[in-house]
Amino acid sequence: MTLLKSPSQPLLLATDLDGTFLAGDADARKRLYHLVDAHPDIKLAWVTGRGREAILPLLADPGLPTPDYVICDVGATVLRTADMQPIQPLQSQIEARWPGEHVVADAMRRFPMLVRQEVPQERRCSYYCHPEQLSTIQAEVEAVAASLGCEVLYSADRYLDILPHGTRKGSTLTALVDELSLEHARVLVAGDTLNDLSMYGEGFPGVCVGESEPALVAATTGMDNVLHAEAPGCGGILQAMAHFDLIEAEGYAPPTHAPGKAELVMVYHRLPYEEHIVDGQRLRKPHTSPNGIIPSLLSFFADGRPGSWVAWTVDDPKAPPIEPRATVDAERYPGLTATHVPLTKHEVDVFYKRFSKEAFWPVINSFWERARFNEDDWSLFKRVNRRFAEAAAAEAAPGATVWLHDYNLWMVPSVLRELRPDVKIAFFHHTQFPSADIFAILPWRREILGSLLACDYVGFHIPRHAENFTDAVRSTFPVEVTARASCAPRFLTFGCAVGVEDMATELRIDGRTVRIGAHPIGTDVGRIRASLETEQVADDIVRIRDEIGRRKLVLSIERLDYTKGILQKLHAFERLLDESPELRGEVTLVLVCVPAAKEMTVYRPLQQQIEQAVGRINGRLSQLDWTPVRFFSRVLPFADVVAHYAAADVMWITPLRDGLNLVAKEFVAVQGLEGGDGVLVLSEFAGAAAELKGAVLTNPHDPADMARTLRQALVMTPGEREDRQRRLFDIVRHHDLSRWGREFLAAARGRQDEGDAGIPTARAA
Repeated sequence: MTLLKSPSQPLLLATDLDGTFLAGDADARKRLYHLVDAHPDIKLAWVTGRGREAILPLLADPGLPTPDYVICDVGATVLRTADMQPIQPLQSQIEARWPGEHVVADAMRRFPMLVRQEVPQERRCSYYCHPEQLSTIQAEVEAVAASLGCEVLYSADRYLDILPHGTRKGSTLTALVDELSLEHARVLVAGDTLNDLSMYGEGFPGVCVGESEPALVAATTGMDNVLHAEAPGCGGILQAMAHFDLIEAEGYAPPTHAPGKAELVMVYHRLPYEEHIVDGQRLRKPHTSPNGIIPSLLSFFADGRPGSWVAWTVDDPKAPPIEPRATVDAERYPGLTATHVPLTKHEVDVFYKRFSKEAFWPVINSFWERARFNEDDWSLFKRVNRRFAEAAAAEAAPGATVWLHDYNLWMVPSVLRELRPDVKIAFFHHTQFPSADIFAILPWRREILGSLLACDYVGFHIPRHAENFTDAVRSTFPVEVTARASCAPRFLTFGCAVGVEDMATELRIDGRTVRIGAHPIGTDVGRIRASLETEQVADDIVRIRDEIGRRKLVLSIERLDYTKGILQKLHAFERLLDESPELRGEVTLVLVCVPAAKEMTVYRPLQQQIEQAVGRINGRLSQLDWTPVRFFSRVLPFADVVAHYAAADVMWITPLRDGLNLVAKEFVAVQGLEGGDGVLVLSEFAGAAAELKGAVLTNPHDPADMARTLRQALVMTPGEREDRQRRLFDIVRHHDLSRWGREFLAAARGRQDEGDAGIPTARAA
């Protein structure tokens, strides 16, 4: 049978999912999915027995075309996917014929051999029954259903659905086609089980894909409008499109992506070097103030393995042209190249400095009331992420590992999985991950979670963040936790705000497995040791101690950010001095506040409030030879920071929320290498609190507790100070930055035996 194409009418592909649209060989799926996505005359409808909840993960799957319509619950639910709202009046007409779930369930209780299926379902009741038992009660079940105004639909001789009278996949599809005023000859239906039979009975051109259920093949034999394809799944659908001459597919072949040579692709927001324009040329040199992680990540390429580092660079039309690829360091990393993702200044400002900080950052850190959402910015964010994914796809060798870093690249995994299904995708979340109810505030939560679920491995600092991620996924999609692991003894399980007893380590969703791990980042102890050995740092330590004199030095180094609790810290310090007047003149708070980039105007009011608080405290409590707070609003060179760490008696780190906090670990490392006994007072809402056993934990939301714990640190006996510092240094020295990188990469590749994994043991859920 051949049907003529109508140029004025789109083609509606109405297809079952399992065994049909989700089946077939990889090449056929790729060709069909790209054709549906790219061809302007193709509309897509999923017609499935699944319930609405069960299709949500498929809608977030980056590898699948998004349907225009969904008919689910075996025809009882019909949705427009643009807003996931029911299509009226079709849905109301079905609802009017449904007596109600409880009415049907109560009526079916007279048949104890019927087992209610525990799957999401609306306007239907689904049951399982052993075939031998079903044959004995079939007539009676149908009679009871008819008395309620319902019908019974059977599948595989053992499953049955009680549905509203006249409700089938086929009847609902016909109603939708008529509502949309489509030509019946321009609708192609596809299926593989007897459950799909009603679609063929409506007279649409149809295909029983290869390997269909024999009962369906038998039932459709002799129908002129039905093709029995040889190829299974998507391959059969493509055969039907050609057989019925329904669409012009030439020119819509999927693009090919030749693999690169990099066995390890690092995708990070910073290049592994700095670029400077000198005499009209781009010159590269090492970072003047590397953040520690860059040298550690570079170390993976020291053995000469082929690798690529993908990062953005600002594309300034007034500057020299950007090289697409550049050598990083031919002597130290002979196999490593840097791949530049050119971004305009506007794109950087929106993607990183504005949207990420104004939409994502507040939600990530549970300050949802500060979040500002903008659809245009979200669109730009996705476009930038696609360019990162395309660059990584072009660099990765067959089967390579692509290591993605942080929330700025949330949407990269979805595109990368589509472009390069062969690569292993690992994602490390450097910030905290909020609780599920807070993450749900994001308008794009389904897309974000769907993208992260395209990864093979997702790592977080601590188990609490991993559990928050799992909860967010479970509240959004039907997912199975297939393995869990105990968090002790590596992490605190009780006694701090971010403790958790165990965590999910493996999720199963729509046939894919996603593994999860906890890997708190470490500090570069070797770099700190080298800094302490310099004459400059030694002199600075003496100078700082001379300036402080006999007084206790309380040190605070924070980035300017509302999440860091700087104002709360100042109020607590003022409270301590008011409640303990004997400490006046005996303790000095050195507050270093690293300013934000000038484009981040959101932090300007906070800067003013901090300066006013410092002025008030010093104005009210200062003495002739003593200033309570010494405030510095600038970036200190790393050598100066190390010197202050060494000179401090107490390190006071009190963020309201923090993914980890490396400053705490740097302080512990300096004190340990110097043989000091400085006390770490740490917010129990910092990720490091779950790891750094020996810190004095404090609640930054409780001014009284903040003042009490700081006083505890100031009056602590030397023996307790030494014991706490010894425990802390043992943790920091062992779990250093290098070990973090090795453990994460080994876990991402499924080889935890290469290092002590953050969560080493797992058990079936």
